[in-house]
Amino acid sequence: MEVWEEILELKKERNAVILAHNYTLPEVQDVADMVGDSLGLSIKASQTDADVIVFCGVTFMGETAKILSPGKTVLLPVPEALCDMASSCTPEDLEKARKDSPDRVVIGYVNTTGPTKCHMDICCTSGNALKVVESVGDRKVLFVPDKNLGRFVSNRYPEKDIRLWNGCCPIHDRMTIDDLVQLKAKYPDAYVMSHPECSEAVLQASDFIGSTEAMLKKAAEVDRKDFIVMTEIGMKHRLENSCPGKGFHFPENAVCGSMKMITLESVRDCLRDMTGRVELDASVIEKAYAPVKRMTEIL
Repeated sequence: MEVWEEILELKKERNAVILAHNYTLPEVQDVADMVGDSLGLSIKASQTDADVIVFCGVTFMGETAKILSPGKTVLLPVPEALCDMASSCTPEDLEKARKDSPDRVVIGYVNTTGPTKCHMDICCTSGNALKVVESVGDRKVLFVPDKNLGRFVSNRYPEKDIRLWNGCCPIHDRMTIDDLVQLKAKYPDAYVMSHPECSEAVLQASDFIGSTEAMLKKAAEVDRKDFIVMTEIGMKHRLENSCPGKGFHFPENAVCGSMKMITLESVRDCLRDMTGRVELDASVIEKAYAPVKRMTEIL
């Protein structure tokens, strides 16, 4: 029996739903019930009647799913697959920052751990960060943890007092303007799409800036043969499936090692053995849910 067949049998036996982030391996995406961004997947999973959620992604993604589905069992195929950005903003550091700047509203990217979310006022995604920041009016902001996304937002609202955390996604941050120029030399007519986690220089040279979901929509709309995509290369599989006949070109260094740790075998094993359970205290779930709920109320 093939590994994917074992997964399907185990999924049925466990009444599980399998979620795969856009940056996971193609074969992992293909076996999943849903593929997308972390918050969108967590919301969709919470609306199913599944008893078990298998989240093929990094650790904070499983924690977000647990926060939105506290009554479900959430499994991570590779619990040690960590997100460097999430690790850059610990709950202790954010608690101290709040005490040092009590007049600032803390807007936090969803790419953070459950305990860190407990110290945020409002959560945001790359797709709605602009709206969330706009919603707080003239209040001073502490934006955590991604300095690149925060700078993107700050540039759109120069009148706002926005303090940035010194964190980033190292994969997006290491995609340079030189990488983009080299790709543009190979594909001079290509349409350039960049994730707002990229550096300011890359964003300024882009035709479109948006989340992975926004990229999918834009790629379908734009009448171009070739696209240069400045985000993690796992997105290539979904783009090619959604837009057959179009070419999508990524920097060679656009690889997240943590995402690539998740394999079909690890998905099978966690379902078979019910390992990699996400455990969060009830108090953490309650506190961390509040900023997520505020975001959904704004939007």
